Amino acid sequence: MSHAVRTFMSAAGSMDGAGAAEAAEVAAAALTLDAAEAAGLVGYLSRPPAERRWSALATDGGVVMASLSVTEPETGHIDLLAVHPSAQGQGRGRALVRAAEEWLRSQGARQARFAGNPPCYLWPGIDVRYTAAACLAESLGYHRYDVAWNMTADLSADLSVEDDLPRLERAGVRVHAAGDTADHPARAHVAAFVREQWNERWAWEAANAAGLHYAERDGRVLGFAAWGARPGWFGPMGTSPDARGLGVGRVLLRRCLADQRAAGQSSAQIGWVGPLRFYSHAVGARAERVFWLYRRDLA
Repeated sequence: MSHAVRTFMSAAGSMDGAGAAEAAEVAAAALTLDAAEAAGLVGYLSRPPAERRWSALATDGGVVMASLSVTEPETGHIDLLAVHPSAQGQGRGRALVRAAEEWLRSQGARQARFAGNPPCYLWPGIDVRYTAAACLAESLGYHRYDVAWNMTADLSADLSVEDDLPRLERAGVRVHAAGDTADHPARAHVAAFVREQWNERWAWEAANAAGLHYAERDGRVLGFAAWGARPGWFGPMGTSPDARGLGVGRVLLRRCLADQRAAGQSSAQIGWVGPLRFYSHAVGARAERVFWLYRRDLA
């Protein structure tokens, strides 16, 4: 069955109002594991970093959003695929993926991935519980190449740091909350540290996060932790090698999670986790959401 695919993009390169509303409605109905935040996530993807090219395509009852970054112009990403339950099983998902692939090819991509495109992404890959999405990807020739996972932190846990701060101060380390806006001087200071120690993607997340905490000694940043760069999630965070062992990371993590609790969250997703043991010991987080990352060559 053939399904006509249309674009949701305006001439100015943003999502038009009607398209945004339709995409949000479809996403909220289709993404049953993420329904509460689905509408906000559509808006989030439509405000990516300046160096990203993206498109939103739709067919009746379905939407797909795809992107690629100028730093990796040959790698395209399918960031969001949603088909309304009433329209599933009719080939709309397949048509949308093929349309997204064609757009990615037109932009020079040689590979397409069902995988997060940091720093502005929704999930690391396909949540294994969205079985139909994984089956669709495999039926279209995508191959699983990696696995990622999130941990869940219960925000009713003990997040106190009162005993840690005096100890850090005796070591000459002070912990601060950065300003609330991306252009705040403290944000720029921390983002420069993150850019130097890690990468530009993490620096963007630090600058654009809802909350950002950092530790410094003698004016030099030693570590940072952010939350809400990806709405509702914790991360990224990092500590410079010469400051490890001081307990800086544990304090920064707990301060961010306390912010999330104050913002009304009862739990927090720690996204795309590396060190399971650290988060488990620091706040009792548990590994929970598992994601499969898929890719296929377009050329």
